[in-house]
Amino acid sequence: MIPLFHDFEDEVVLVVGGGPVGARKARRFGREASVVVCSDDFGDRDFGDAERVRTVLEPADASAWLDRIEPALVVAATGDEAVDDAVATAARERGMLVNRADKRGGRDAGSVVVPATIREEPVVAALSTSGRSPALSRYLRQRLEPELANAGAMAELTGELRHDLEAAGIGPERRRKALRAVVRSREVWTALDSGSSKARQRATDVIDEIEGENP
Repeated sequence: MIPLFHDFEDEVVLVVGGGPVGARKARRFGREASVVVCSDDFGDRDFGDAERVRTVLEPADASAWLDRIEPALVVAATGDEAVDDAVATAARERGMLVNRADKRGGRDAGSVVVPATIREEPVVAALSTSGRSPALSRYLRQRLEPELANAGAMAELTGELRHDLEAAGIGPERRRKALRAVVRSREVWTALDSGSSKARQRATDVIDEIEGENP
């Protein structure tokens, strides 16, 4: 599988199934997309801001639901193999992305695996075991989260510096060398804990040192 990031802003995600997995998927995709959850039972679960539609799900109903909602992504999470198969088949016939919550290992074309995610906006890191071991994905995410602390702030800082260097007429190779030095500087990373202004000053010092080597 090739990892890709997909923008679900203004898109609709259909979650078929109101169990614990369906609730988790609804909350996950609800951070960006409009989510509709179809199920005959929702229990006492948190579905975030998702729209919940109570209905008895039968394999023959899959096509009608997809045509009615026209989602960009369909999550099949009923736990009923016949229903999930029908939902996935109907979605693929319509060119929709499919996430099968009950599948492990090999996937059909158009299938989506939802990875464990670390967010330090605008930095997003994703980990996947291709569905084989969600427990390992979660463990690795927990291990890596401390390593990515302040990554978002570093991305914002170097984005601003890149723009400033370009505006100052610094050529591409010198820009790359300067920004590599900034992101590898322990002093700049440490300074990010004290705020963007201090970090920017330290980053400027690093760039001045690099530029001093290239008069």
